[in-house]
Amino acid sequence: MLKKDQNGKIRYSVQLTFFIIYFLFIALMTGLLNTYPTISSRDAVFSTKQSMMLSQATVMASSLSALESLSGENVTQVMELVDINSFDRVIVTDANAMTLYDTTQTSGSLGRYALFSEIVGALRGQVQFFCSYDGSSFRSRAASPVVSAGEIIGCVYLYEYDGIQAAYIMDIQARLRSISIIAALLALLAVYVFTKALTGRITDLVRAMRIVREGNYDYRISPRGRDEVTELAQEFNDMTQRLQSTEELRRRFVSDASHELRTPLASIRLLSDSIAQSENMDEGTMREFVGDIGTEAERLQRMTEKLMRLTRMDSSVQTQRERVDIKRVAEKTVHMLTPLAQARNITIFSELDEGCIVTASQDDVHQIIFNLAENALKYNSFGGNVFLRLHAAEGTVKLTVEDTGIGIPEEDLPHIFSRFYRVDKARSSDVGGSGLGLAIVKGAVEQNGGTIAAQRRETVGTRFVVSFPAAGEEAEYDEA
Repeated sequence: MLKKDQNGKIRYSVQLTFFIIYFLFIALMTGLLNTYPTISSRDAVFSTKQSMMLSQATVMASSLSALESLSGENVTQVMELVDINSFDRVIVTDANAMTLYDTTQTSGSLGRYALFSEIVGALRGQVQFFCSYDGSSFRSRAASPVVSAGEIIGCVYLYEYDGIQAAYIMDIQARLRSISIIAALLALLAVYVFTKALTGRITDLVRAMRIVREGNYDYRISPRGRDEVTELAQEFNDMTQRLQSTEELRRRFVSDASHELRTPLASIRLLSDSIAQSENMDEGTMREFVGDIGTEAERLQRMTEKLMRLTRMDSSVQTQRERVDIKRVAEKTVHMLTPLAQARNITIFSELDEGCIVTASQDDVHQIIFNLAENALKYNSFGGNVFLRLHAAEGTVKLTVEDTGIGIPEEDLPHIFSRFYRVDKARSSDVGGSGLGLAIVKGAVEQNGGTIAAQRRETVGTRFVVSFPAAGEEAEYDEA
């Protein structure tokens, strides 16, 4: 149960810790079970004997108080009239502690001084009682003064030896000891089984963590029971599921990124090799090839910038946030995209309300509106329309971008914000799409505390809805 960690330090297993704690608890309870009943029984006997013996001593003293003086003869006559058989020894003394009467005739105590502490205290006018228990018997002593005409003329002393009640208490103690030993052994056995089962589940969880740490994200634990360890196992399975999904996304991202970057690089390599290997290439063809190389280089640069932007989003780099008037940003974006709209004979309809202020990065807001509006133009039908609407209501600023293109199939809507995901790869390549734009938009929206959703329009085309908390309604914004 004692193990060493990776640093060579000794550590205790959970099972040993639980077992020691429960062992100490059971030992404490067993000790109390064997001690408290015995003490309670002893105290009860003490109390009973005190009440009985002091009562008897008082009765005897009252009987003797009718005498003017005490002598051996008259004391004997009185004591024959009272019950003295309950006690092992009864002594009556005069005021000087001289023994006048003693039921133990063989002791030769008559005429001698009985200087017991109880008798001395009684002759001073105090009722005395003392009882001791040595595990095998109770020894009880009581003394009461004899008072006549207001003066102490003697005392009565009672002594009792009781082995019966002592034996009864010892029998109870022996039974309790046997019961407590059996109960303790059963409890320790139950604790061992319980801790073994509990630590076994924890050990399974630790083993599973080590397996997952080695990269096997497919490993799962079979939860047993309905306690916190079961909940921990379920959380572990959920975590490994997320890790597996993240790893799959990472691999797919690396694969897709490599593929996307390979295409422009291959084109550049092919064109440059063509120039290098052609000795008699005319100037026009060379200019065309060089222009194509520039185009592919620009495409590669745009893709690299998008990847860098996604990397910054993943690393949660803080951006400078300020109060941004979305209407002003949208108007500038529409102005920038007007040439592209005119080239495709697309009309942009803008409905932009005043007072749509949010707390965000102005660059992020521009990137969001530009990407959505540019996509609405690129993937629209020739001669179609783009609708850009902005309004604020109930503490929320809502931006809607719609187009009249062919739209996005329902089965593709849940995936369009994934990196490198393209609905129509052939068409996306024609318009220079890389499948990163909407992923960047979603990341920018969420970094600024907003939400984004995509849906098909009732007729044709696609609708994107972006929502931000209005700046005037925010109590406090927690920057990522």
